[in-house]
Amino acid sequence: MAKFIFITGGVVSGLGKGIAAASLGLILKSRGLKVVNQKFDPYLNIDPGTMNPFQHGEVFVTDDGAETDLDLGHYERFTDTALSQSNNTTSGRVYLAVLNDEREGKFHGGTVQVIPNVTNEIKRRMLLSSKETDADVIITEIGGTVGDIESLPFIESIRQIKYEVGEENCCYIHLTLIPHIGRDQELKTKPTQHSVKELQALGIQPHVLMVRTEIPLDDSTREKLAQFCNVDSDSVIQNLNAKSIYEVPLNLEKEGIGDAVCHALHLETKPTSLEDWARMVHTFENPKRSVNIALVGKYVELHDAYLSVVESLTHGGIANEAEVNVDWIDSETLDDDETTAKRLKSADGIIIPGGFGSRGIEGMIRAAKYARTNKVPCFGICLGMQIIVIEYARDVLNWSDAHSSEIDSSTTHPVIDLMPDQNGKILGGTLRLGKFECKVKKGTLTYEAYKSDTIWERHRHRYEFNNTYRKDLEDAGLVIAGVNPERDLVEIVEVPDHPWMLGGQFHPEFKSRPNKAGPLFREFIKASCDHKNGGR
Repeated sequence: MAKFIFITGGVVSGLGKGIAAASLGLILKSRGLKVVNQKFDPYLNIDPGTMNPFQHGEVFVTDDGAETDLDLGHYERFTDTALSQSNNTTSGRVYLAVLNDEREGKFHGGTVQVIPNVTNEIKRRMLLSSKETDADVIITEIGGTVGDIESLPFIESIRQIKYEVGEENCCYIHLTLIPHIGRDQELKTKPTQHSVKELQALGIQPHVLMVRTEIPLDDSTREKLAQFCNVDSDSVIQNLNAKSIYEVPLNLEKEGIGDAVCHALHLETKPTSLEDWARMVHTFENPKRSVNIALVGKYVELHDAYLSVVESLTHGGIANEAEVNVDWIDSETLDDDETTAKRLKSADGIIIPGGFGSRGIEGMIRAAKYARTNKVPCFGICLGMQIIVIEYARDVLNWSDAHSSEIDSSTTHPVIDLMPDQNGKILGGTLRLGKFECKVKKGTLTYEAYKSDTIWERHRHRYEFNNTYRKDLEDAGLVIAGVNPERDLVEIVEVPDHPWMLGGQFHPEFKSRPNKAGPLFREFIKASCDHKNGGR
């Protein structure tokens, strides 16, 4: 039987349960265990796909097309695994399933209640990974903070699971904050004590207490926490602020998190082996050069909206032993060519990421024009790829009104459009989601990056390159570097007579890893470094 680890949060939100869960997954995997991470979110949305990026951050997409919480990106990047639809569950999904069962008469006329009907559905989904995989350990992060009304059914469910799988197969980790106040920087344990008492009142005694702190715990504070929270002092794990998220697994292992969890679960494993990860962290923290990347986007006020993109730029930097400095540029501020040139003058490379809607589109088009005419390396992702096509159609083919029909339905040159088989469908049914095949043209930048004529990348978009204009654009020089063979959809375009300007309709950021950078991010950063050095 698989072992189960449940991670809850207390005191305040935003403490980094996702990073903690991902780090623990990496640590246990390095000990030879097969690990699966999953997250349960208490909000009532079915998934984050329709949520505003300013509220929720990015939507992470899995191979099978699930629109999930951004923490699944951390899980995949740290453990180098591909997750699926079943690895992210929301209250919305749970309640929808229960209500559908009620409508279909599966409760035989009985009263439908939170306990046991909702909690049974939560438990079924929590235990699903143990049936679908041969995982040794399943790490489940519970979203929100203990004490939130909406998370109570999830807390009750993980309490019950202990009695179904056996106490020896269940470990509870509680992540809290130890604040400090005053001139003497006195650490205060009372908030954590109250949070643990709240958890105990709900029937759960944590095995491991993981505490976020800016100041190292002294022995007396550690003993105080152990005594008042009823845990072993060796199981009080400090989670100090780190230079980067990539340091966190190394720090937690030094603190003994692996031993504490294996002890609670009666697991015997081989020693932790994080040498490769440590080498990657050393490379990241000791770059040999630096590069400035302008990120021209629509949601730059909330950096989490582009979390995977920025992480992938970092991965590209690690692969090139370069520090990547991101310059966040709101595309709405690029309101004319002069302003755009002034704002982008210091950029060694320009990235135009994904997004939906009309706001800020013209600023993105100006950024693409600047990159093309000034030979600055440029990488367009999803919407960014479409921007490159629109700019090329306008300024090279002189189709001044060229646009996407999503933005301008009256354009006479809809170079980006819905495909015929999408028209008439409801909006949510037209998204192309998940992993799709792409045939790559040899002799292109893309082929040089992947070293393969067939790639698979993840998608999340609705509008496509309009094949009606394909011949005109190719005749004008635009290179079609990649095509989906199933539907003959253009996936990758490259601008000719340019050091490195490429747009991909897919989202390569979802498959990039810290120690295995996405090929396009690796080559984009390399080209940006070369541009900084005068083209060398």
